[in-house]
Amino acid sequence: MKQLVWDTVKVFVIFTICTWLFYYGLRLMHAEYENYHRYDPPEGPSVKVFQSDESFIDRFNVLFRLEE
Repeated sequence: MKQLVWDTVKVFVIFTICTWLFYYGLRLMHAEYENYHRYDPPEGPSVKVFQSDESFIDRFNVLFRLEE
């Protein structure tokens, strides 16, 4: 019985330590990426990727023609 209690305590302690490490690891990652601005305007010679010269009706026709 004493061995069973000792094994249970060991498992509980290991589980608690691993849970604590996981929680604080997530907090550190959150703190790191909290100040990371993904939507800042680009720096340097950037080019606009999407330039639409077509009207809405033209795009709608292409959509139905290609069945996408």
